[in-house]
Amino acid sequence: MAKAVQRYRNVVISGLAHLDAPNVVTSAALEEELAPALRRLRLRPGLMEQVAGISERRLWDVGTMPSAAAAAAGQLALERSAVPPAAVGLLVNTSVDRDYLEPSTASIVHGQLGLPATTLNFDLGNACLGFLNGMSLVAAMIEQGEIDHGLVVDAEGCRFVVESTIARLLADPTPASFRSQFATLTLGSGAAAMVLSRADLVDGGHRFLGGLSRAGTEHALLCTGQREEMNTDAHRLLVAGLEIAAATWKEAADAFDWDPRGFDLYAVHQISKVHTRAICDTLNLDESFFPLIYPLFGNIGPASIPTVLSKAADDGRLTAGDRVVLMGIGSGINATAAEVHW
Repeated sequence: MAKAVQRYRNVVISGLAHLDAPNVVTSAALEEELAPALRRLRLRPGLMEQVAGISERRLWDVGTMPSAAAAAAGQLALERSAVPPAAVGLLVNTSVDRDYLEPSTASIVHGQLGLPATTLNFDLGNACLGFLNGMSLVAAMIEQGEIDHGLVVDAEGCRFVVESTIARLLADPTPASFRSQFATLTLGSGAAAMVLSRADLVDGGHRFLGGLSRAGTEHALLCTGQREEMNTDAHRLLVAGLEIAAATWKEAADAFDWDPRGFDLYAVHQISKVHTRAICDTLNLDESFFPLIYPLFGNIGPASIPTVLSKAADDGRLTAGDRVVLMGIGSGINATAAEVHW
């Protein structure tokens, strides 16, 4: 396995925001659409809520482009940071869901935000780990003195892939196809953005210390996705994910002298009830320190971790001095554990 360590001394989160997609779709409603397929497969109703723990997810309005949602979240994060658009040196879009293969979604967001011609902009993709990777890239450039401020954005929309999956399962329901595409039905929509800054250039802010990453790419094909279809070997992916999560957590704890009892909140990429509980059990962590969003928002991909953090901040769950772990596992498989001092 590969290893990468990042530690930053002069980087803060100066702005953070999330946007919830406006349209609520219940698992019961999805199962009602799937009723003929479920009857043919002799599957009981309530499966998504009972197994995945997801009762609702959100959808954007029809026609909403990822760039529009990402730009809206980015605008809100900039307003909260008080960093002027002209000072942003780098814009990174980490969305799995993108407007086009080309141009980059980042270039469209750049134009919508009115960022200057000097702002470097590009997409960075690494499945559900993309936002954490984007944070690390921006932080490294700040630490090296290449930029003073950077903006990471992400917007995920699941409408098309979920509707395509329902149509496909209704046309030809088989036990194998339902197993491989069940995870698609847990997806949700949402957007998040974060401004990272050089600490001595802003008032306040929350220190981003970085962390450690591991790769287990021998498992790269356990989850494969296209715009209209995602296939997942859920059991093998869970087992492999827990293995790399345990290795990443142990190495980070050893490298940075982390004591699990010393953290006040864990902002973790959330897929489902099974996945979240398995993470807690495997790492021997207290689930009460995990603010849960999957029951009402589903799996919103790389937007999940910053959304958990942003909601916790907005809800008053975080106070000055709190120590926070940002932790995720992404298809590939890659894992990261990083630290924020609030």
